Amino acid sequence: MTAQVLTRRALNRALLARQLLLDRSPMSPLAAIEHLVGMQAQLPTPPYFGLWTRLANFDPGELSQLYLDRAVVRVALMRSTVHLVSARDCLALRPVLARAVGRGLTPASPYGKALAGVDLAELSALGRRMVEEKPLTGAEVALALQKRWPGVDARALAFAVRATVPLVQVPPRGLWGGVGQARTTSAEAWLGQPLAEPDVAQMVRRYLAAYGPATVRDAQAWSGLTGLGSVFARLGDELITFRDESGAQLYDLPEAPRPPADVPAPIRFLPDFDQILLAHADRVRMFPAEHRTLIFTNNGIIKASVLIDGFARALWEIKQDKEKATLTITALPPVDHRGITRKDHSAMERQARRLLEFAAPGKQHDVRSITR
Repeated sequence: MTAQVLTRRALNRALLARQLLLDRSPMSPLAAIEHLVGMQAQLPTPPYFGLWTRLANFDPGELSQLYLDRAVVRVALMRSTVHLVSARDCLALRPVLARAVGRGLTPASPYGKALAGVDLAELSALGRRMVEEKPLTGAEVALALQKRWPGVDARALAFAVRATVPLVQVPPRGLWGGVGQARTTSAEAWLGQPLAEPDVAQMVRRYLAAYGPATVRDAQAWSGLTGLGSVFARLGDELITFRDESGAQLYDLPEAPRPPADVPAPIRFLPDFDQILLAHADRVRMFPAEHRTLIFTNNGIIKASVLIDGFARALWEIKQDKEKATLTITALPPVDHRGITRKDHSAMERQARRLLEFAAPGKQHDVRSITR
């Protein structure tokens, strides 16, 4: 039997549905964070915007309280990047993703070479003991470790602890409007529970629920792991298969939403580093290849974007002073014969003003549009 072919638009709509971007969800912030299998969060603020664009009536104080209650944490996970996850997912996912987080410690890597001759088990144990006594910054960890290993690169020492100990960033870092350096302690000490036994099959199921249909390569790109083909094979009859327009095999959960390709998609503002743009090896379901270098910069920044008809077709940023907040929208050049219509502009301005009310309440607001 020939597998059904899913078009680019069909994959787009399936992804939007699972990412809570077709309709704002009544989910709680904690439920949404777990549903999404975490949110990319190397900067503290983007997850707040990511939840605002996905949830009905989101209050940033709710997420801040989750941090204070230790119900959510920021920890290195997928692709060795800091993610906002629930406490439960931190304990479940970190063991599965240990190889991805520790990849920078291979003997041939720059850090691996810098650490040649260092007993990594001793280093890890000492680093863990220090951060469990008192949350520390990476620089403080490195300085303390150099007393034991003088002459070893400080960044390599700090990275080795990050790669081998599940370090969570503690408040006030991460709080809405909060300031403070990134100080960390171990997940086990902060959450009062041990890490779970690794369950890579469950991670794949949850990935598909949040990002499918997807190829094995997509799951590997999202997670930073290799060798997931055997995991998909073991799942066997739990999954159904499709093909994309290039012929690649896609896997999915039978009950996952796959709305029609012509379902309307509303204007949505995605924050910097939104995980939806990083969840697949082939990202054409979210933006054309010609836009990649406009959204992904050479220095690793992933710009905040505006979804128009489901695809990233514009960029946005907010600049503030003491009295005023200005949101500027910059249209990306049309490459697929779909420009930005007058109706799109009106909808963008309405959403932009709502976003300004969220981001900068009590200030003067201005929305500006730029066409390339």
